[in-house]
Amino acid sequence: MSREFVIGLDVGTTSVKACVFNLHGKLIADVEKGITSIYPQQGWVEQNPDEIEQSAILAVREAIEKAAIEKNELISLGFSAAMHSLICINEEGRPISPALIWADGRSYKQADEVINTIGNKVYAKTGTPIHPMTPFIKLLWMKENDYTPYKNAKYFMSIKEYLLLCWFGERVIDYSMASATGLFNPSTHQWEPELLELTGVTENQLSEIVPPTKIVKGINRDKAEAMGISADMPIVIGAADGQLANLGNGAILPGEVAVSVGTSGAIRQVTKGVKISESRETFCYSFTEDSSIIGGPTNNGGIAIQWLKDLLNDQRSFTEFLSDAEQIAPGADGMLFLPYLNGERAPIWNQLAKGNFYGVSITHKKEHFIRAVLEGITFNLYQIGKALERLAGEPKKVYVNGGLARSPLWLQMMADVFDAEIYVSESHHSAAWGAAWTSLVAIHKVDSFEEIKKNIPMGKATIPNKENSEQYKKIYENYEILANDMVKYFK
Repeated sequence: MSREFVIGLDVGTTSVKACVFNLHGKLIADVEKGITSIYPQQGWVEQNPDEIEQSAILAVREAIEKAAIEKNELISLGFSAAMHSLICINEEGRPISPALIWADGRSYKQADEVINTIGNKVYAKTGTPIHPMTPFIKLLWMKENDYTPYKNAKYFMSIKEYLLLCWFGERVIDYSMASATGLFNPSTHQWEPELLELTGVTENQLSEIVPPTKIVKGINRDKAEAMGISADMPIVIGAADGQLANLGNGAILPGEVAVSVGTSGAIRQVTKGVKISESRETFCYSFTEDSSIIGGPTNNGGIAIQWLKDLLNDQRSFTEFLSDAEQIAPGADGMLFLPYLNGERAPIWNQLAKGNFYGVSITHKKEHFIRAVLEGITFNLYQIGKALERLAGEPKKVYVNGGLARSPLWLQMMADVFDAEIYVSESHHSAAWGAAWTSLVAIHKVDSFEEIKKNIPMGKATIPNKENSEQYKKIYENYEILANDMVKYFK
């Protein structure tokens, strides 16, 4: 009997990951290649599209070699990518600008202008919050600042679209990545003409919108050889990393919530049709023809812990560093932390937001600060989760992935704050497995997206401590009052 494997290729913010799985979700091999971010000015964050393309090629090749499998044993490859990047491309298909990634905040003035004028109308049409992260707002900045690459561009696209252009010569974008641009109407599955006019971009300059199961064909043979894959192996466009992390975690039914916390973080839930928050706290991004992901992203996940670790010049591993917080009871003896170190997206959508320690006293020690930072990250996610509840009801199960999911202390904190059972897949590559599974759906190797729930190796659930949960309810009330009160100072 022949062996069969599938690849999930996940292009993130800090790295490209290629993961080889068997058809039941067991990780056979993974390879990660770092991506360099460049900060030319305060608030600007850029990456080199060609560096990312080379990293993706090498990651796929090395993952196949590490798995020790033959290219004919690979039956498909699925694509995942971070949202909100934007590149200006010339007629020859070459980048004439760096990739402006989601964290690039140079267009905050344009975001404020839209919020204060037509923000409600735009959000109601797109389901995408008005924020400097979105290509819609980035394009307004380019237009208003006579950005030379914008004026000379033939096309505009994300990192994922650029890789597909390099490899296949096709300009295609899936529903979720299109949704994340802020230029897409999830009710019609079309580009929104009024917003194109505002940005000075025509529909011809954007890619063709296709479902996540679209199979792209005709890969450049040199690229296929460099990756170590067969030129006729099906490659499937997949979706954005958020949608695919939900799928890869199995959080795809009503009442199932997925939380991803790496450098940044997000909390998301699958819903039928389009559900848009009246208070504009959450996003609604398309996934398939009849389903969407609702949720909210935070800029401040593991990056807040890294900041504190660096600030304290602590040379220990993350596990050892976080273990100090185990000595401290819930609430960090009255210290609260607003984790807005990097501006913030959900729930306050304010790029000028700043972090804040509240209630610091002379008796607080290093371990209190560690506990407060962990709790602040968790409370912020919970606040976004409360906004989701208003749209989709109370969560019954919470599935967690990302770097912080490796911390038992934080998993217990999540269970206690959310007062819900927390589930973690044995593989932390949920987006890559979601991408791989999407490719299996596309080639009709499996019958449905839902069938993935039988093919996720899952660890033991973390159960909430009822006493801690009761304490956290009171502590969270104080956090929410503080967070809501501080918003007026972020100008």
